[in-house]
Amino acid sequence: MQWTELIIFALLFVVVTVLGFVAARWQRGSTLDHLDEWGLGGRKFGSWITWFLVGGDLYTAYTFVAVPALVFSAGATGFFALPYTVILYPIVFLPLLRMWSVSRVHGYVTPADYVRGRYGSQLLALLVAVTGIVATMPYIALQLVGLEAVLRTIGLNGSGILGHLPLLIAFIVLAVYTYQSGLRAPALIAFVKDILIYIVILVAVFYLPAKLGGWGHIVDTAKAKFDATTTNPNDGILLNSNNQLQYATLALGSALALFLYPHSLTGALASRGRNVIKRNMVALPAYSLLLGLLALLGFVAISAAAKPIVNQATGRADSNTIIPVLFDQQFPSWFAGIAFAAIGIGALVPAAIMSIAAANLWTRNIYKEFFRRDASPAQEAKQAKLASLVVKFGAVLFIILIDPQFSIDLQLIGGVIILQTLPAVAISLYTRWFHVWGLVAGWVAGMAWGFAMLYVIPNPAANKAHFGGSALALDKLSLFGWHPFSGSTVQIYVGFVALIGNLVVAAVVTWILRARKVPNGLDKTQNSDYHADEGDPRLKEVAVH
Repeated sequence: MQWTELIIFALLFVVVTVLGFVAARWQRGSTLDHLDEWGLGGRKFGSWITWFLVGGDLYTAYTFVAVPALVFSAGATGFFALPYTVILYPIVFLPLLRMWSVSRVHGYVTPADYVRGRYGSQLLALLVAVTGIVATMPYIALQLVGLEAVLRTIGLNGSGILGHLPLLIAFIVLAVYTYQSGLRAPALIAFVKDILIYIVILVAVFYLPAKLGGWGHIVDTAKAKFDATTTNPNDGILLNSNNQLQYATLALGSALALFLYPHSLTGALASRGRNVIKRNMVALPAYSLLLGLLALLGFVAISAAAKPIVNQATGRADSNTIIPVLFDQQFPSWFAGIAFAAIGIGALVPAAIMSIAAANLWTRNIYKEFFRRDASPAQEAKQAKLASLVVKFGAVLFIILIDPQFSIDLQLIGGVIILQTLPAVAISLYTRWFHVWGLVAGWVAGMAWGFAMLYVIPNPAANKAHFGGSALALDKLSLFGWHPFSGSTVQIYVGFVALIGNLVVAAVVTWILRARKVPNGLDKTQNSDYHADEGDPRLKEVAVH
């Protein structure tokens, strides 16, 4: 047991717990018994709050441990997260402004609300809502993977249910203050989380290289390690001809997917104006710089000869512990405690936002749509609070009952899943050319083809024959039994291929239905709504309401 690290970790955890409860009174409206207030913070967060909130939501504890862990184990492939977060903001800048405007005018809380209003289709809105919830659940579970990596390094993790007791306590506390304070809790805690992470990473990227002989020596050591020990030809400090396509499509696919996740949109819709979003799209790439520095710590861990902790349940080394182990070995105990707290708190912020976003989807697009159409705002808020508890403890059960490696693979599958909502949610912001039934058919085709491709991907390291990742060799790409790239070892991101299939099917079905003049649902959102700006009186009316 690392007592110094444990005490500092516990003290900072208590601080953010207090902040979580205090947040109920911070910028509070007339009542929290309204989904706009509980689930979107009253839609009045300014530039700084939104920057910390969205940054804390997108750059999570799992990012903190998984990106350098991937660089540690696979090398250059792990750096895909850097171009992904660089191209992300120019891609989503204009669509996010349009989504904010139409959501503010019509009071939409979730992306499925928007789809329901745009197409007047219960079915399409339901598919978007269910897709968002399913894709978010393993994402929440992965925050626990980051938190458990810290607890295991400190010495707090054993086997069985009792071994998970610290994790259970942490998430009970999280559940209580999120239930009480809603989105304001993670928004306030995000200030502490991001400040701690910036301090830890900046110290790490200057202190550790100086201690270990400089960046040149660190990269040379990493190259020697991959050259000498790797059994996978795709591993190494440089990309090769086999994984360059996968690297590019994974970066692009991830960028297209990120703001389709309901928790990402929740942070944006909670902002008070279009100018707030504009400023944040300019400022959020600062986190990408941090991410690049963070990824390099994977090479630092190789140079420091750090070894991941072996998971007693599986008998395999848990690569997610490599950064906590590195900090534990190289930093003084008091600073390692601060670093562990940064990772731990970094798990609580996105987990809270994700559970709130999933609860909003359940309440608005399933509970109210199909079970209680006359639900009052107070009943909606109550249902969302209860749903957020269910989501959190479902994620805890994921970790307790299922191999964490399976959760990681599920998150990769989650990216493939959420991409299939891009035509209905993002493309429809600019055109209603796609027929509603074309979008449904495209969603079904994309899901089916995506899962068929994921099924044939093995993971030899985990001794799994199926669902072993998201990188597919083109040799295994099949179109109704036809293998157009037979013999090719080049890899590609499954989500990108499934999205192309989705779009092709949606376009073909749309063309057929339009040729037959089949009605295209009910359009409740006029084009003028998408061009609403800060001076639009409708925006002011909704904001006051």
